[in-house]
Amino acid sequence: MKPSIISTIIMALATTSAEAFFPSSFHNSAARKSSTKLSATETIVIGGGRIGSLISNGSKLLGRQDSIAESIDANGEGPIFIATRNDVLGSIVDDCPPSRRKDLVFLQNGYLDNFLESKGLLSNTQALLYLSVPAKGVEPVDGITSKNPEGLTAATGIHAQALSDRLGALGLKCRVVSPEEYRPAMFEKMIWIATYMLVGAAKDCASVGQAGADHKELVENIISELVAAVSAKEGIIFPEGSIERLAAYTDVVADFPCGVKEFEWRNQYFYDLGDDACPKHNGLLKECAAAGKLGFELP
Repeated sequence: MKPSIISTIIMALATTSAEAFFPSSFHNSAARKSSTKLSATETIVIGGGRIGSLISNGSKLLGRQDSIAESIDANGEGPIFIATRNDVLGSIVDDCPPSRRKDLVFLQNGYLDNFLESKGLLSNTQALLYLSVPAKGVEPVDGITSKNPEGLTAATGIHAQALSDRLGALGLKCRVVSPEEYRPAMFEKMIWIATYMLVGAAKDCASVGQAGADHKELVENIISELVAAVSAKEGIIFPEGSIERLAAYTDVVADFPCGVKEFEWRNQYFYDLGDDACPKHNGLLKECAAAGKLGFELP
């Protein structure tokens, strides 16, 4: 695959490809009145971007013109897949009928625990999507690596199998795992994002591939630091080989551009652990802030 195509593909993965969705709180009353009530057994997908359009696969797809509150049957059952940006999750949950919030399936990158706990949804289904779609209607690309030919996409929760079946029908791999297996995998993906993006931004790299190649020692030191910090904080054990797994994933997405984004969902978790636990990570963030390389102010 040509590098320029890979860059386009991975941009879709990093943002969950959900730019087409806005919460129903932004809609006018006319849009609300035009909504159609779903049947009790229909699978729902919220978010009409690349990922949402892909996994809808014949199911009801809710986009910017649809009212969540009026489109979801309060007495229904079945998964409600959320394929949107993180910053609209609060409105989605608030608009969802309380009786159906247990069916919400979160497909976002990043640290969701605090948000989910605040909404009473910490046990909801979650997924790590290692797949990408370059454009609507284009064949998806599975995020498999030389270290994980079985695929890295994983899901946990009551609707995990439903997601796995849905992706399987598209020829994509998805492992159904226990919550205990999911947590280190979730943190490992966060560590990849937090490390490669930060090192690349700090060192003016054009891509994560360049960051890994030109600053291999720094990348590996930060990964080791963050793995140790998370293990101490969360009491979880990472499978051996985090550095190698993340390097193999970087080979797949080598042309993805660097940049520290969605700080509150990604790097902030590690930043809040403190300078004693994450000295290299936090020091590099502060260097970026001092150099004007961040689009936000550090807490």
